[in-house]
Amino acid sequence: MDSIKGFISSNFAKAFLTIFLPFFLIISLVFLVKISSLTNQIEISFLELLKLYAFSTPEIMFYTLPLSFVVALANLLMKLSQSNELIALYALGLNANSIVKKLLLLGVLFSGLLLVLSFLAMPLSKQYYKSLKATKKSEAKLNIVPGKLGQKFGDYYIYIKEKKGEAFHDIVIYNRTQKDQEQFFSSQEGHLNKTYGVTSLELIDGYGYTYTKDRLQQAKYQHLEVYDSSRQKPYNFEEILSYWSQVRSDTKLMSKMLFFISISLIPLLSVYMVAAFTMINPRYQSNRSFLVIFGVVFLFYFIASLMRKFGSLPLLLVTSITLTLIGYYLFRRRVARYF
Repeated sequence: MDSIKGFISSNFAKAFLTIFLPFFLIISLVFLVKISSLTNQIEISFLELLKLYAFSTPEIMFYTLPLSFVVALANLLMKLSQSNELIALYALGLNANSIVKKLLLLGVLFSGLLLVLSFLAMPLSKQYYKSLKATKKSEAKLNIVPGKLGQKFGDYYIYIKEKKGEAFHDIVIYNRTQKDQEQFFSSQEGHLNKTYGVTSLELIDGYGYTYTKDRLQQAKYQHLEVYDSSRQKPYNFEEILSYWSQVRSDTKLMSKMLFFISISLIPLLSVYMVAAFTMINPRYQSNRSFLVIFGVVFLFYFIASLMRKFGSLPLLLVTSITLTLIGYYLFRRRVARYF
């Protein structure tokens, strides 16, 4: 019995890794592109980029594990059916129900892992991600891109024609101080300074203009320092219990929790449903694993989306029991009564 359990587990592990690794790499690339886009705002070293990616890993795993489990389970059972290995297991005295029970244990383990990721790892990792991002925004040197419009420096809009080394050339700064008052500063040269964590832009040899409805004032300067007045609030970490204790009063957090639970239960709830259509007799039934995978994944993610918008804990419980009964009924009708 243990050898049969090991046989099923080893075959599932091979099928799962074959599916999971490509999914994980593809979604990782999406997250890496998203993280690398932060370099348009702040300077991030390669090690810091890897750290941000590591903080995103629980979320990547959360979205890849359920899909990988369903695909691997369907491919495993279809492969064993078509190679007549399931028939051999039946000949050894195992019935279809006992085989599926061993797969249910894998479903329980995967669902447990997803619950840990969604309720523990993801809230913590997202807080670490936001904390590092906030720290870099407040401490890192502002990454001003030459020739790009709409860049902000504190309360000012800034345009720089070119950059040579650490020096900027042909600088224009605009600020609207009041509804009917505007300021312009132009300079031939400038560079960024950073003192005690405060970033400033020093302008050299330029003109300043103050425009109101009634008059225009001009001033010439040799040195002018513009400070980044935007204050970055320190990020406050929140304990897991404190975070989830707000779920009763926070409808948005409740929706997130229902979605997390719905996705986490996919491995457990999908076992009977997948087995009902992939444990086949290859002589009389054809391979429809693609349709099975698509149908099951679509059904469960559709239900998870509905739970996020309109769900409640009692409704989630009733839906989970209903899906379990439907899957078990289909399995008994299509597979268990024959094998």
